[in-house]
Amino acid sequence: MNGEIVLKNVRTHNLKEIDVLIPHRSLVVITGVSGSGKSSLAFDTLYAEGRRRYVESLSTYARQFLERIEKPDIESVSGILPAIAIEAKNVITNARSTVGTQTELNDYLRLLFARIGETYCTGCGRKVVSDNASGIFAQIEREFKHQRVSIAFPLVLGKNVKRFSKEMKDEFNRQGFLNFIVSGRLLALDEASNRIKEGAARVLVVLDTLDFDEAHRSRAIESMETALRFGSGKLSLCFQVNGEWQEHRFSNRFHCAQCDIEFREPNPNMFSFNSPLGACAECQGFGRIITIDWNLVVPDPKRSILGGAIEPWTKPSAAWELRQLKAFCREKKIPLDVPFRELKTLHRQWILEGLKGNDYFSVRDFFKYLEKKTYKMHIRIFLSKYRGYQLCPACRGARIKREALAVHIHQKNIADLMEMTIEALKHFFDTLPLSKHDEEVARPILLEIRNRLSFLTEIGVGYLSLGRLSRTLSGGESQRIRLAASLGSALVDTLYVLDEPSVGLHDRDNVLLIRLLNRLKDLGNTVVVVEHDRTMIEAADQLIDLGPLGGEKGGRIVFQGPFEQLMSVEGSETARYFRGELRMDRTRLEKNGYGRGVIGIRKASEHNLKNISVEIPLHQLTVITGVSGSGKSTFMYDVLYANYQRLRGRAVQSVGCVERIEGWKQVHDMLLIDQSPIGRTPRSNPVTYLKAFDYIRKIFASTRDAKERKLTAGDFSFNVPGGRCTECEGDGVQKIEMYFLADVHVTCEACGGARYQSVILEVRYKGKNIREVLDLTVDEALNFFGDHQKICASLSLLSQVGLGHLRLGQSATTFSGGEAQRLKLAAELARGSDMNGRVNSKRPVSSVKQESSLLYLFDEPTTGLHYYDIKSLISAFDTLIKRGHSVCIIEHNLEVIRCADYIIDLGPEGGDEGGYVVYAGPQEGILRVKESYTGIALNKYLKRKIWKS
Repeated sequence: MNGEIVLKNVRTHNLKEIDVLIPHRSLVVITGVSGSGKSSLAFDTLYAEGRRRYVESLSTYARQFLERIEKPDIESVSGILPAIAIEAKNVITNARSTVGTQTELNDYLRLLFARIGETYCTGCGRKVVSDNASGIFAQIEREFKHQRVSIAFPLVLGKNVKRFSKEMKDEFNRQGFLNFIVSGRLLALDEASNRIKEGAARVLVVLDTLDFDEAHRSRAIESMETALRFGSGKLSLCFQVNGEWQEHRFSNRFHCAQCDIEFREPNPNMFSFNSPLGACAECQGFGRIITIDWNLVVPDPKRSILGGAIEPWTKPSAAWELRQLKAFCREKKIPLDVPFRELKTLHRQWILEGLKGNDYFSVRDFFKYLEKKTYKMHIRIFLSKYRGYQLCPACRGARIKREALAVHIHQKNIADLMEMTIEALKHFFDTLPLSKHDEEVARPILLEIRNRLSFLTEIGVGYLSLGRLSRTLSGGESQRIRLAASLGSALVDTLYVLDEPSVGLHDRDNVLLIRLLNRLKDLGNTVVVVEHDRTMIEAADQLIDLGPLGGEKGGRIVFQGPFEQLMSVEGSETARYFRGELRMDRTRLEKNGYGRGVIGIRKASEHNLKNISVEIPLHQLTVITGVSGSGKSTFMYDVLYANYQRLRGRAVQSVGCVERIEGWKQVHDMLLIDQSPIGRTPRSNPVTYLKAFDYIRKIFASTRDAKERKLTAGDFSFNVPGGRCTECEGDGVQKIEMYFLADVHVTCEACGGARYQSVILEVRYKGKNIREVLDLTVDEALNFFGDHQKICASLSLLSQVGLGHLRLGQSATTFSGGEAQRLKLAAELARGSDMNGRVNSKRPVSSVKQESSLLYLFDEPTTGLHYYDIKSLISAFDTLIKRGHSVCIIEHNLEVIRCADYIIDLGPEGGDEGGYVVYAGPQEGILRVKESYTGIALNKYLKRKIWKS
C-alpha cells in the first residue's frame, strides 16, 4: 500500500490552517517549541481522525462500547489509516495490571505451563503423573526384574474401624481377597480383621503375588488394572526386602500416591491471578494484604512509652488504654521511660501482641476491637492511618494458589519467571532444554514468548520483571511496553502516533529505540513521533517543525522535509539549536559561595541498589543520571523521599532499605514533583490551578459596579451557581449528544461563549470585564495587574517557566504535555516563594532562615520540552537555589546534565548489573570516567562543537 496522508487546512486548537503531507510507511518526527501545536497535529488531528473513521466503519452495536472522539477542525483528509496512539504517560491504576498482562506474555506463559509444565508434589517433591498398568509394569520391571511382588490396593476405613464388619469380611472372602499386608506384615483375613479393629495404620488388600518378568506381563497388568479399579485409582506393589515389606505406591489419577495428595491437571486458568481458579484465596490474587503496620503504630521508636511511642494511644480518647498499658508494664517490670527500640524483644511483643493468660488489652486487641466498628466513618478513617500493605503470608507475593506453584518448567514455577528480569527471562527461554515431544508442542508458544522478550529487551526495559505493577511504571516505560506489545501483534498498514518515546531513556539506549521504530515501519506501518531528542530528529525520514513559538505565536509549519535541509532554515528554533545559536550558559553556584551542607545517604540497598553511600549537596543543582533501570527512581522515591517522610513522622506505605540518612534536618521539607499529570478538566485553567483566580474575583467584587449590583466574589466564578450562565453552566459551550457519533459542541446561544450572565459582564476593572481578563495572555496580565502583588507573584512564575503565551482562562484540556508539566512546576515553585509571595532572586543564602529551606525533587522535568524551553526551566531552578533552596533531579537530557553543579551517576548497567555509584562529583569529573555511559555521551555531545563562544 503506497501513498500518503494529506491534510488540508488544519485548524485544530492553535494550528493556523496548515497543510500537511505524510508519506505512508515512513518515520515522521514532529518537533517544535512547547505549545507550538505538535500534540494538536499528531494526536488531536491525525490520531483522532484515523480512529474516528475506523470506529465509524463499525456497526452501531460495536460503537456503543467504544470511546467517542471529537472530529478535528479540518477541511479535508485523504489517505488516513486506522490509528493507534501510544502516549508518554501512564494512565493505568488497576492493581491487577502488570508488565506481563500488558504485553500478553502472561497469557502465553499460562498456556506454556498448561501444555508442558511438570507438577511436583508439595509434600515429597516427587513428580506427579497419572499412572497406568502398562507404564507401571515397564517402570518396575527395570528395577525389580525376576523379583517376587505382591499387587495390592489400599483399604480406606477412616476413623470408624468398626466398618470392617462381618459382611465386609464375607465380601472379601467371596472375592478371593484372603491376604492382607497390615502395618508391614502379611496376614490372613481373620488375623488382619482383628488388627484392623485394633486401629492398624495402613491396610493393603493383596490381589496377586507373582514374579515380575516378561513371562507374567499379561497377568501382572490384568491384576494391576483390577487393583486400580478396587482401590479407586490407587495401587501398591510390595516387595519383601530383608524380611520387611517395601511398598511402592501408584495412582491412575493426577495424584501423589506417596503422600496421598490430589492435584489438578494443569490448565491455563490455574496460573491466572485474575481467575478464581488460580488466584490465592487469602489475598484474592493481589499478592499483598492490608494489615496493621507497626511502623505507623510506633513511628518514632526513639520515644519511650511515657513519651508517646504508641502513637494511636496518644489521643485523649485512648486514655483508658494508655492507663492499662502503664499498669501492665509496672506489673511485668517493663521500663516506661526507656526508648521503645531499647526494650527487650519479648517486652515489645507483649505490648503490641499481648500475653496469653493475661487481662492486658494489647495494641493488637485494640485494633481488633475497632475493626468490628468499621460501619462508622470516623473509625474507618482512624484505622486507615495505621494500616499498610504486607506480603501475603499464604502465597508470599506469588498471587496464585500453591497447587499452581507446584508446576515447574526446568525447575522454575510461573512465579519464579514473573520475578526474573526480562533480560534473564530471555536468556532462560533461549537456552531452555526440552524433549522432542515438548519442543513440538510448545514451538508456536515459545516463538511468541521469545519475540516479545526480544522486543522488550531491545526497547530498553530489560531490567523490569513481568510481575512489575503497571501503575508503578513511569510514563516512558509504559509507552515503550505498549510499543513492544504493538510489535508483537504484527499489525500492518496502521498509523502509530507516539509521544516522546525517548522519555526515560539514556542516550545509549536511543539507538535501540530508533531501530525498533524502523522495524515497526518496515512491517508496513506509518510511524509519527512527537519528539525533541536530537538523535531521533536526525533519524527521521521526514521532519515537521512547528512554530515559530508557542500558543498564539505558534501553529505554523516552519519546516517540512529531510533533516539535512533544516540547517539552512531561518525562523526555526530547532534549526537555531542545531546551528549552535541557542546557547544556555549557567554560572556554577558553588563558585559564588553556595553549596554549604549535604544530605548523606548511607548504605542504601533497596531493589537493585548495591549498599551505596552518596551525598547530595544543598543549595546546588544536583542531577541523578544513569541508564534505564540503574536505580535512579528507587534512590529518589523509595530511599530519599520515603525515608525523609517517615523521619518527619508522616505516614508512608513503605520505605527503601537504608542504614541512615544524615543531615535531613537541614531542610524544612522535601517536595516531590513526579510525572503524574495534572487534573485535566475543561474547567481547569492556569489561574484556577495556581489559585490566582480567587484574587482576580475579589478585585472585581471590590469595584463600584459590583457593589452597586451587590455582587460577591463567588458571582464571578464559572464553577458555581450565581453569576455564571444558567444555560451552559459556565462552560461557554453546549454539548449535543450524537449517540453513536462524536458529540458536537456548539457555542452557547444564551451567553455567546462568554460563560457569564450579562449582569456580570457589565462589571469592569480598568475597562475590562471578567471574560476579557480571562482572554489575556499571562504576559499581558502581568502588565494589567502590575499593582497587585499576589496575582503577579503567581503569573510571573508562569512567565518564568516559559508559559507567558497561555491565556488565563485557557482550558487545561488544550495544554500540550510540556505546558501541563510546566504548569505543575510553576505551582510547586509558588510554594517555594517568600511568605509574602514576592520573588527575590537576589536574596543571599545566608539570609534565608533554616526553616524556609526546601529540597525540590524532580523526575525528568524536561519531559515535553524543546531545547528552547529548557533555558526557562534552568532559570527557574536557579531562582529556587538563589532563594536558599536545593534542587535534585533525575534527568537524561544532556543539556541539563551539562548545566549541573553536581552529578550522581548510577549504573553501570540496568537491573542486577546496576545499582552502583559510577561517579559522584562536579560535572567536569564525569568526562574522565570511562565506565560511565553518561560521561561518554556528554563527551560526544560537547565535541560536536555546537557551542559558540
